[in-house]
Amino acid sequence: MNVTFPGFVDLQVNGFAGVDFNTPARSSEQICKAMDAMRATGVTRCLPTLITSSFEDFAACTKAILASSDPAIAGFHMEGPYISPEDGARGAHPIAHVIPPSIEDFKRRQDAAGGKIVLVTIAPETPGAIRLIEYLVSQNIRVAIGHSMAKHDDIQNAIKAGATMSTHLGNGCPQMVHRHNNMIWEQLAADELHAGLIVDGHHLPPAVVKSMIRAKGLSRSILVTDAISAAAAPPGRYMLSGFEVEADANGRVSQAGASNLAGSSLTINAAVANTARFCGLTLEEVLPLASIQPANYIGIEPAGVINADWDPDKYQLVIRDVKSK
Repeated sequence: MNVTFPGFVDLQVNGFAGVDFNTPARSSEQICKAMDAMRATGVTRCLPTLITSSFEDFAACTKAILASSDPAIAGFHMEGPYISPEDGARGAHPIAHVIPPSIEDFKRRQDAAGGKIVLVTIAPETPGAIRLIEYLVSQNIRVAIGHSMAKHDDIQNAIKAGATMSTHLGNGCPQMVHRHNNMIWEQLAADELHAGLIVDGHHLPPAVVKSMIRAKGLSRSILVTDAISAAAAPPGRYMLSGFEVEADANGRVSQAGASNLAGSSLTINAAVANTARFCGLTLEEVLPLASIQPANYIGIEPAGVINADWDPDKYQLVIRDVKSK
């Protein structure tokens, strides 16, 4: 079945097609190569996502990405360094560069990014977090809760301060949490928060995806890839912000020599197909979760028109043509 729809918008992508956005020494040509590969999967706008690193590396990465002047780049998602230092919650982020939230530190990072940071992931229980959230919201910057050990009051305080999203809900937390009183349930129950979801079959089991989308509703669910340089690339070893990760034949990405997840090799068209399959939804119901809703969330319009073939029996979405603006 041939279908057309607005271009996809990915709010969380760390790299693509062999190119790591978190490696400072990247050329404009390499960044454009990654963006072209993303366009082939239907993405016409994205937020290159920079994880926890030193200020110097962060500044160098933003400079390299901005130098490409690629029209797909709608700004930056800063995922760290204002996250929990605790194992489990921290995920693959290097503890050496995790720091407390600070307006002063953010200002220098925003200056380095040319004012293009539009989304910040933060752990609201960390000292200084609420003050920073209030500042970010005053600057029209979206705030997401993530990589956090937050309790009920922390999450409610973040919401009151203006947080409006959960970064990859169900991930970026310890493997073992209290069965009732935990950061996942609290965020799932908060109608004020959109939920970013990585639907690759590795980060969240199908039943969890289905339950989360039912709880949040389609209008508050956003599909993200959290892709690293292994996306749209063969299995093997890749770099993410200076450390080695490994993508296996099933598409699961983990830190080399370890079992913990470290981003994904997911493409957004596959995320859409997986969501339809996991949740028993139609393509028409799922498409806005990867296009109109993430675009609206960061205050932009979806760009371009995608022509694709959809097989509702095999749940395959094959991109045929991308007319981007």
